[in-house]
Formats: sequence, C-alpha cells, structure tokens
Amino acid sequence: MTKLNQLKILFLLIIGTVTAQSEQLNWPVLKTYDQEHIQKIKMPIGGIGTGTISFTGRGGFEDWEIMNRPAKGFNPTLENRGPVKQKGPFFAIYVEDGQGKKQTRLLEGPPDESNYEGAWGAYSNQHGLPRFSNASFKTAYPFGQVLLSDESLPVEVVVGAFNPLIPGNIDDSSIPMAIVNYKVKNISDKPISISISGSIQNFIGFDGTRGKAIKNVNNIREEKGVKGIHYTTEGVDPESEQWGTMSFVSLNNGETSYRTAWQEMKSRWDKKRLDFWDDFSADGVLEKRENKSANAPMGSIAVKNTLKPGEERNFQFLISWHFPNRQTWDKPGFQKHIKATVGNYYTTKYNDSWDVILKTLPRLNTLEDNTKIFVNALIKSDFPKEIKESALFNLAHLRTQLAFRIKSGHVLGWEGLFDTHGSCFGSCTHVWNYEQTTPFLFGELAKTMRDVEFGYATDDQGLMSFRVYLPLEEGQKWGKAAADGQMGSIMKFYRDWQLSGDNDFLKKHWPMVKKSLEFCWIDGGWDANKDGVMEGSQHNTMDVEYFGPNPQMGFWYLGALKATAEMADYLGEKQFAKTCRGLYKSGSKWMDDNLFNGEYYEQHIQPPMSVNNVAEALIGATGSTKGVDYTSPDYQLGKGVLVDQLVGQVFSHIVGLGYLAKEEHIKKSLESILKYNYVENMASHANFHRSYALGDESALLMAAYPGERPEKPFPYFTEVMTGFEYTAAVGMLQEGLTDDGLLCIKNIRDRYDGKKRSPFNEAEAGHHYARSMMAWAGILAVTEFQYSAIDKSMTFTSKPGTYFWSNGYSYGTCDVKNKEALLTVLYGELELERFTLNGVGTKKIKKALIKSGETFQIKI
Repeated sequence: MTKLNQLKILFLLIIGTVTAQSEQLNWPVLKTYDQEHIQKIKMPIGGIGTGTISFTGRGGFEDWEIMNRPAKGFNPTLENRGPVKQKGPFFAIYVEDGQGKKQTRLLEGPPDESNYEGAWGAYSNQHGLPRFSNASFKTAYPFGQVLLSDESLPVEVVVGAFNPLIPGNIDDSSIPMAIVNYKVKNISDKPISISISGSIQNFIGFDGTRGKAIKNVNNIREEKGVKGIHYTTEGVDPESEQWGTMSFVSLNNGETSYRTAWQEMKSRWDKKRLDFWDDFSADGVLEKRENKSANAPMGSIAVKNTLKPGEERNFQFLISWHFPNRQTWDKPGFQKHIKATVGNYYTTKYNDSWDVILKTLPRLNTLEDNTKIFVNALIKSDFPKEIKESALFNLAHLRTQLAFRIKSGHVLGWEGLFDTHGSCFGSCTHVWNYEQTTPFLFGELAKTMRDVEFGYATDDQGLMSFRVYLPLEEGQKWGKAAADGQMGSIMKFYRDWQLSGDNDFLKKHWPMVKKSLEFCWIDGGWDANKDGVMEGSQHNTMDVEYFGPNPQMGFWYLGALKATAEMADYLGEKQFAKTCRGLYKSGSKWMDDNLFNGEYYEQHIQPPMSVNNVAEALIGATGSTKGVDYTSPDYQLGKGVLVDQLVGQVFSHIVGLGYLAKEEHIKKSLESILKYNYVENMASHANFHRSYALGDESALLMAAYPGERPEKPFPYFTEVMTGFEYTAAVGMLQEGLTDDGLLCIKNIRDRYDGKKRSPFNEAEAGHHYARSMMAWAGILAVTEFQYSAIDKSMTFTSKPGTYFWSNGYSYGTCDVKNKEALLTVLYGELELERFTLNGVGTKKIKKALIKSGETFQIKI
C-alpha cells in the first residue's frame, strides 16, 4: 500500500469523527445551521470559471448561473400561463408504506417566510407543493447537506451537493457539474417503496434576462453505461452566448423512468404540473408524454426502489453544462462595449455536457475523496473557528460568475456581481489586490492575472490600466491608472514569483514591472519629486482621488519599492535596487515622522495648484478633470482613522518583506482602528451610503473621525465592508492582537448567519465581492506561514498544533511540537532547503523533495 493511500485511509477515518452528527453522507461538517438560520443560504456549486448553481439551505436548487453571466433569482420556469408561476427545477419523493398509504413531497424544507406576501400570494419557488416540516443545513464548503424530516413520513432524507475542490489541481476544481445526493433512510419497522424524481427544463438560449429558448430538444442518451437526458437545441444561434448543452443523469440502480417532455396543454389553464404530480404520486413511475410545440421542454427522471426497515440508500444525480461562447464584459456600467467572443477555457476540455459526465464519472469517488481530504485537513487544523469559516466559505466566490477563465486560459474577474450583470468590469486591480485565496490555492491561475496586468494592461510609459478591456488586445483601452492598484500589482507579482519559483515568469514581465514602478516618478506623477512619498493625484479603491500623502497609498508604495528592490537584486540590477531601497527608507521615515499622529496614520491634504495631461490619466473615476476644484478638493480622508490604512503593511507581512514603518506605530494604529472604528451596535450609527450592517450587528467602520472631519469625506466613510474589515483583522492577528482580530472576523460571520444573509455571499458593490477573499490571509497570519520556491524555504509558527498550509501548487499539514515539525504533503510536491520555526530557529536541510503522501520530520 502506498503512503498516499495510507494517508487517504487515515483522513477518511478522521472524517468519521468529524461528521458523527451527520453520518448519512460521510462528509465533513464545519458548521450547522438550524431551521431559523437556513432561509438565506445559497451555496455555489460549480467549478472555477464554469458558472454555478446555488444549493439552498432548504435543499433546493436556484440561481441557474451557467450561461456566462450572473443570474441571481433565475429559476427556469415552465411555459405556463397566468400570474401564478411555480418556478424552477425541483426534486420530489414518493413514499408508499405497503399498506396503501402513499405520500409525495417536495424534497425541501419549509419555504422562506419573507416570500409569503405578494400581489398573487406567495412567490417562493414551488410555493404550493407539500414539503418536509423540518430542515437543517450542515456544511464545510464545498460540501452542503440539508437534513429533512417530517413526523408524518416514514423516511429521513439528507440532501447533499458539492463540486470537487482540490488546492493546486485546477482542472479537477474546474468541472462544470453539480453532484447531487439523496440519502434516504427508512425509519419505520416495515418495508417501504420510495421513488426520487428530478425535473429540469431545457432552457438553453435563455439566461434569465437575455435570449430565447427556440426549438430545444431533450433526448434519452445512453453511452458507456451512463443513461440520462441530454439537452440540446435546434433553434438557438450556435454563435450566441446562451448556446450550449446540458445533461441530467441518474447513477442509481432501480426502476428508472423518464420524461423528455411534460404534457402538452393548449387551454388557458396550464395543468402540466398537475399532470406530472398526479402521475408521479400514483406509483413513483413516470409515464411518457409528448409536447412537440414546446420550445423549452421539461425533462424528468424518476428512480424507484424498496427499503427494508432501517435501511439507507443513496440516490445520486449529476447535472452538467457546457456553454462555450462567453462574450466580452457586459455593457451595463461605465465601460465602453466591445463586441467579441473570448470563449471559456473549461469548454476546451470537453466536447459537450455529456462528455463532461463521461470523463468525470470514472473518477467521481476519487474526486470526492480528494476534496474531503482537503476540507478535513483545514477544518481539523488548530485554527480558531472564525478563521476556518471565513477562509473556507469565502472561497465559494471563486466558483461563481465573479471569476471566469477565457479560452486563452487567463482568469479575469468582476469586482462583484449584480443580479443580472457584473459589477464593475476589468479585474479591477485595486479590488483584486486584497484577494489572497487564488494565489495560495491555485498559483497558476494567479499568474495568469499577473500576465494580464503586465502583459496586456501596462503601456510603454508604465501606466497600468486598472481595468482591463476584452479581448486582451484591447487591454489598455481604459487608459487610467490607480495608485493603489498599480503598486499592489507589483507586490502581487513578487508574491506569485516567490510562490511559483518561475524565473521565466519574472524575466518575461520584469521590464513592465520596472516600468510600472518608474511611472511613479514621471513629471506630474505620484512621486514626481522622487522622495519616496506619494503626493500627486492618487486614484484609489475609494473611487476618488486622494491629494497629498496618506497611509493607504503610502504603504502600498513602500511595499512595492521593497518588492521591486528584491527582484532587481535577483536579476543583478544593483543600481536600480539601490534606488528603490533609498526611496523606501526615506519614504518610511517621512511617514513615521509626518503622518503618524501618535495614534494612527492620517492624510495630509496637499492639492496640486495645476493639472497637466499626466494627471488626466490619474483621474480614474470620472475620466476627466473638468469641474474639479484642485485648490480645496472634496472626498478626502484627512485626519480620519482609515480601516485599511495598513493594507500595504499587511501584504508586506504576507510575502515576508517585514515592516514598512516602525513596529510600534503599526501596532498602535491597529489598536486605534479598533478603538475608533469599532461599533458595537450599528443601530446607534448614522450611515449615509450602502448598508451592509444594521441593527444590533457589530462592525468596523470604513473611517472614524475622533477629531477634525472634512465637510465631504470620501463617499464610503460611514459604511461597513467585509474585505476592509478582514484587512484590519488580519493586521491585528499579525501583530499579536489576536483577540481583537478574531472579534472583528467573528462579527462578520455573525452577520452572514443564514437568517439575514447567505454565509457564502459577502457583498460589497455586488454579490460575492472579490475583496472579501482577503479572508484567506487569516490562515496565513495564524500560522505565520511563508514559502519561497526561489529560496526553497518555509516558515511556520512555533506554537504547538497541527496546521493546514498551501502555497498554490501543493498543500498539506504541519504538526508543530516543541522544536520539531512534521511536514506532510497531501497534494503536489514540495522542494525544501530551509525550514524556520519563528522564535525557535532555522534548520538547513539537504535538498529535499517531499512528494504527495510523504511526511518529513524536521528538528530545529
């Protein structure tokens, strides 16, 4: 038996202890939500860059966002007439107790009470169908389970859904499929007959707002032992974004029946659903129906079986999709529209949706096991529960329409998602700067984002368009730079080079990395006088321009200078490295001497007396300097306590560049953020913009003003946004302010409690906001983890415990005891020549290559 198989068995045994309360599916569980906290839960199930379907806390499937664009609330609806639509695909169960009593129920828990009242009554999905009376939700992303029971039924059901997720393994984490399980237990003392049925409409051609289903066709298809319904179209334009295929199969033994259409109805009163319900409720077997006029025919599968008393049986279904014609960024918003097809990388791996099933099915058990190994390694680690939850659940954003991978393999992303279109196009650098999930789990994907920034978005002058147009050949069309976005991109490039150890990557992009830093020094630029301090017009993530030195841009700049110096040294450009270090030292001293006010770093507003053509390119929000008063500009920070004033410092610690200013000033600033920005009860706070925290909820404000406040501060100063809160919290963890940091993270997760908001959808300017993926840095802060594939070195906390680690290419655990570490690789392989336990010492190692399934003992 190989070491890898031994480890798999070990971790699968661990799973049994983790999921003692949910043995039905043998899946890991991190958090359980009771019936009072399930109504807002929508867990994305879909691969990276493939689109997604939401698995609800009640056990349903909503938000069918598989056709290249967001579609919140889209639940494909039958072509029924009249106002009373019962929307969306659904699963149902038929139960017969052997004594003539038959019952049919929707396989979902109670409906959302907030949807009871509408002009035509309730408007929740399947509002009129009988349901289970009791439901709870258990999860450790990407696994979700809904436990259903009802006093009047002789069965208990666990509805489970997931999509494979394995750090470092991009292809296996990018499968366009939802894997659905129904674990049914006979809790009676008599044999019972049961049947599970699923119904999904062929809505190819219509994504919820655009397009139209035309002459769609459902066929029973059987190949290589797989049988199910294959959804195609004979009328939708093959070049349209909504053109593609879908498949729906059952993997179960038992009496299986199919419908490729529901009954044709030509009367005013549409009774197709009644016909289906009557047919299924009669005996759990579906009779065939014809509907030759339907443009969007319904497809249904039913599987019938018998359960002995106490017996459990799993009914498994696969839903796959394949929509290759992704277009450029949507028009809604402020961008120009360029019409072009950029494609989807995932569709280059499969011929169609049926091919997805044929290629995935032989590996399905392995994919599930490998996903469980990852999830258990993380949730069994000695992290505070707030860290586990925030890091793992925010990972879901990467598997929505937020991020997509075009045919060339490049990953791009919106800032967030509105209901029917993306929010703020262009892989916005000053938002994606905060995201730490992709590089530490899927390093090659992160590198494609750097390739976009430096290979396509940066011009010969060094100006990086902080929003990139598509197709990539039009990447510089935005033509405006953001100070924080550009400096952060340099730090991200340094991080991704270190994690990958890819020197060709460094050499390819170094000229533009260097140019992008030198852009700071041009006439009219951010640091035109080349003193290490940004004073110029600094467009930034607050969607305004700051004028004068400030901590947010200042620390990004210092971090970029330090990172660039390291890269320049490595490439032998000693003079350029010396220049960068000199500017870093002078800038760091100036900020400590001038911006630190004894409690925190503040802005010194220094408006320019004139504006030149360079400044035009630095006005990012309006794209114009017209009407701007440069003698007394509005929308500044001023003397406020900014929640993420130390974001550049936080990033510097993540990549091992150390302190950018005096350590005592950094720690004091974080203490001041908690002192001034923390609101225990938001009901006492006046907010004049968007509300992401309300009532008795606790949060960190974007800015607080213990003293003088500008008449018109930057627009978001009274708001609360989780990505910024995580930034402050991670900084606190890094500086040993552990209780403070955990309090801030706990407050976020308490707000996303399933009752008021979905635990898998932290919002800012849209759903699934990219900035919230800063949460992964909580793991890095607690473990003090750093890895360099260049130096082949790893650093870990010396605090005893077992910890998950990942570097974007491999992952595993590290068991720390006294002066010893047991380093295990669970996926990939790890090169190591030096290992450090912080505060204990460093061990030089004869070059080691630790392969998947191996454990390496290190004694300091």
